[in-house]
Order: sequence, then structure tokens, then C-alpha cells
Amino acid sequence: MKRPVVFVIFFAILGVSLSGLYWSQRRAKSPPVSANAILNIAADAQRDIARLPMHFTRLSDEQEIAIGRQLAAKYSGQVTKLTPEEEALEKYVRRVGGTVSVHAHRHLDYNFHLIPDHNMINAFSLPGGPVYIGEGTLDQMETEDELASILTHEVEHIDHFHCIERVQIEAKLKNLDLDIVGQLLQIPLEVWQAGYHKDEEFEADREGVRLAVASGYSPYGAVTLFTRLARLCDEYVIHARSPEEELSELAIQSLTGYFRSHPLPSERLDQINRLIAEEHWEDRKTQKPFHVEYEVHNGQFVK
Repeated sequence: MKRPVVFVIFFAILGVSLSGLYWSQRRAKSPPVSANAILNIAADAQRDIARLPMHFTRLSDEQEIAIGRQLAAKYSGQVTKLTPEEEALEKYVRRVGGTVSVHAHRHLDYNFHLIPDHNMINAFSLPGGPVYIGEGTLDQMETEDELASILTHEVEHIDHFHCIERVQIEAKLKNLDLDIVGQLLQIPLEVWQAGYHKDEEFEADREGVRLAVASGYSPYGAVTLFTRLARLCDEYVIHARSPEEELSELAIQSLTGYFRSHPLPSERLDQINRLIAEEHWEDRKTQKPFHVEYEVHNGQFVK
């Protein structure tokens, strides 16, 4: 889209907003209106217009899946071989991920993987369907619904084009050819772990909770997990508490990175609790226990 057209759309939206404010103030007994409302409208319009070129140049689902597979093949070489216990955890993650992803709006190649690192408290997704979760994140969970809340959040980053738009942005910044998948392998793994724009994170939270509920899980899975992460943030990140057995120094660094790249837990909890009230989900509090099945032979985990 050419720049003049973008500005025309932006000022048209702003003009409508200003007109609405003018007529609303002419009404009798109208409440006072803050100038912040206009600034927020303008900011929202500008952000949406900035994403418009992505909509018009968006890659096909087939292209996105191909890119995701190529990136996943590259990154998989960085993951060590799983132990039988870790394989059981990954099988569990795949089962829960498979349950929620069938309800996603876009029918893509969703697949779920464990990163066997107790120090990694994070999860991320790639274009087209691959989703990864750190073992350190699983260590903090007490229910299957909490696991579902993290996986649905990552699915929604894919489902709402956040991942593929990031590819387009990175390709533009690095002068990479989107038609040559091999060039996109120059995008480092850290790009996907870094989190998204605050609005995109909130969108993934909100739609992730909807997806979890549609899949039969409690919306309170997200509430209890974010509450627990907020406590960890308060204890270890904000107050720089010395590491104890439950969190190593590397895990604290991972947790610090997670909160640096995501909205504050309090903000996320406020949005989720508002959504629960709006949808009248208050009675859906029952959560399933976190339950991983595996066998032990002679003291060793087996498949």
C-alpha cells in the first residue's frame, strides 16, 4: 500500500473519531471526555494501519507451513536427545496441544515440542504450527489446564498471524527474499523467544483463554499460572532474592527475560478476569491434575 493512501485512511479514521467526540459533547448531560481517549483512538488506528501492508502481502498457509518446517528443522538440531522421562513429558505436551489446536481457526500443521531444560521458563511458536515449551515452565505447573493455557497462547500467536508477520518484518530488515526459504534460516532462534508487541501478547492471552475453554479446559488455568509466575517475579526478579533449590541462577535469568518481553502479570490477570466475567465463566473453576504417564523398570524411566 502506498504511503499517501495509508495517511488518507489514518486521517479519515481520526476525522470520524473527532466528529463522534464533537457530537457526543453536544448532547445534554454527557460525561466529560478526556483527550487521552482521542490519543488512544489515534494510536490504535496508527497501529492497525501499520499492519495493513502485512495483510495485503500475506503469505499463503502453504508458504507459512514450509517456512515453519524449515525453521523447526534448523532449531531441532539445538535440542539434545530426550531422556525417557522427558519423552513422556513431550508426549503429554503433544496430547494437550493436539486437543486444543483442533479448535484453532486456521487449520495448520500444529505440532508441539519439549525443550529439555529446567532453566528455561518460556514457550514460543514458529510460523505454520511448531510450538515449543521449556521444561522449566512445566516445573511451575500444577494442573493440565495451566499447560493448556500456555499452549493455546502460543497457538494464537500463530493463528492470528503474529509469527508470520514477524518473518515478514525480519525479512524486510535483513533484506531477505521471502521466496527463498533458505534465506530465512538466518533468523535466529532468539527472535521467537523475545515475545511480541504488548497488544499482540494481550490478543494471544485473550483468544488463548477462549480456545482453552472451547477445548474443555478451565479459564482459571491461565489465572492460577500467571498468579504463580507473578509470585515468582516478585520473589526472584523484583526483589533479587538469592536463588534456592527451586530456582537456579539461570532459571532466574530466564524468568527475568520472560517478564521483560511480556506484559506485567497483573495486567494479564486483569484482562483474563474481565473476560471470565464477561463470558460468565465463573463456575468453570475445576481443573484437571497435571498427570504424566510413564513406566519405571529397575529404577529407570522407559517409553
